[in-house]
Amino acid sequence: MKKQAQKKVKKSIGFFIVLLLVCFLVFKYFFNTSSTGGYTPIEAIAVHSKGNGFSGSAACAACHLDIYNTHIETAHFKSSASANIKTVKGNFNVHKNSFDLNDSITFRMQIRNDSLYQNVFFKPNNALMSTERFDVVIGSGTKGQSYLKWQDSSLYQLQISYFTPNNSWVNSPGYPSNKLAPNRPIFERCLECHLTYAKSTKRFYKRNSYQKSQMVYGIDCERCHGPALNHVNFHRKNPLDTIAMHIIKHSNLSRQQSLDACALCHSGLRMQGSKSPFSFIVGDTLNQFSTPDYTEKDLEKLDVHGNQYGLLSASKCFKKSDAMNCTTCHNPHENQRNNYMSFNKKCQSCHNVETESHNVCTTSVEIKKTSNNNCIQCHMPLVSSKVMNIETSVDTLKPVKVRTHFIGIYTNQLSN
Repeated sequence: MKKQAQKKVKKSIGFFIVLLLVCFLVFKYFFNTSSTGGYTPIEAIAVHSKGNGFSGSAACAACHLDIYNTHIETAHFKSSASANIKTVKGNFNVHKNSFDLNDSITFRMQIRNDSLYQNVFFKPNNALMSTERFDVVIGSGTKGQSYLKWQDSSLYQLQISYFTPNNSWVNSPGYPSNKLAPNRPIFERCLECHLTYAKSTKRFYKRNSYQKSQMVYGIDCERCHGPALNHVNFHRKNPLDTIAMHIIKHSNLSRQQSLDACALCHSGLRMQGSKSPFSFIVGDTLNQFSTPDYTEKDLEKLDVHGNQYGLLSASKCFKKSDAMNCTTCHNPHENQRNNYMSFNKKCQSCHNVETESHNVCTTSVEIKKTSNNNCIQCHMPLVSSKVMNIETSVDTLKPVKVRTHFIGIYTNQLSN
C-alpha cells in the first residue's frame, strides 16, 4: 500500500510538472502573438548602403520610452527636419519677417497655404524677383538655422538663414555679402553631420541629388547605434528575450571607437577617402573613411567652430587620462545645454583632492562666488570663432561664439 501511494505521488508530481511546462509554452506562444497584436514586422524607412534597414527612432520608444522622450529634446535630434511652422525658428510676422541684403534687395519671409517661403524683392519698385519654398531645416536653432529647398531631386541652400542670438533673419554664412547669389548645392558631406542618413543618387554632373524617400532626419538613435530594423523586429517577435540583439552597444566599444563616433562630425573639415559619406557606422575606424585636415602640432591653433574633438585632444585632461572620451562629460540621451552644475560635477570628480596632478581650484573665494563655482566658465569659455561670421545687417559681421573644448586656464572670462 505504501509503495502504491508513493507511485501515485510521483505520477501526480510528474503530471503537475508537465502541466506547468505546457502552460508556460502556451503562455509564451500567446504572449508573442496576442499581446503584441500578432507580431507584424515593421518595414524600413530607409536602407543603408551596407544593406541594413532603418526603423526610425520612434520605433525605439516602445521599449526605451524614457530615453526616447529626453533624446528628442536634444540639439542632435533637432539638427534637421522637414520645414514647417514648428521647426523653423524665424519670425514670419510683419516687420519682423524681412532682411535687407543691400539698398536694392530685400528678403521677406511668408506663410502661404501652410508652406513657408523666402521671397526676394527689388526695393525701388517692390517687384517680386523670386520665391523659394523652405523644404528642409538644418540646425536645431541653438545658434541658428539654415534652410534647403528641393529642386526635383536636388537640394540647394537658400540665401536666408536665422541667427538665434539676434532673433533675426540673416544672410547665410558663406554667401557673398550685399549680393544676391544663386542657391548653393548641398553635397553629402554637408548633410552627413545633420542627418542620420541620406541616400545619394548623384551623377558626375549632379552631386547634390538624393532619394527623397530615403532621408532620415536628425541625428537620432540609429546614427549612434546603427540601423536598427533587425533589432526592433527581433524584439517585437521575441518580447521575452532581454539580451539586446542586432544593435551596437557602446559599452562594447573601445575608447577610440567611441571617440570616432563623435569625431565624424566634431573634428572639423575632413578629407574624404574612397568611401562615400554616410558609409561610416559607429564601431568602424574613422580614419579609414576620412582624415582630418590638420596635424597634432596644429591642435592648439584650431578654431573653436566644429572641432571639439581636436581641441579636447590637445587638453591636458585628455592627455593624462586613459579613459576620458566625449561621453565622460556628455550624455547624448539628454539635453544638457546650460546645465553647468552637471558639467561641474564631472570636473570635480577628478579635481577634488590635493595631488600633484589633480589640484583643487586655487581661485580666490570672491571669484568663486562671482562665478557661482562654474568650472566651465573659467576653463572652457565661449570664444569668438575666426571662421564663422554672420552678416546680421548691411556691412555688419558678427562672430559666432562657441564654447571651446581646449580645457585650460583662461583669464577675464567671468563676464561670459
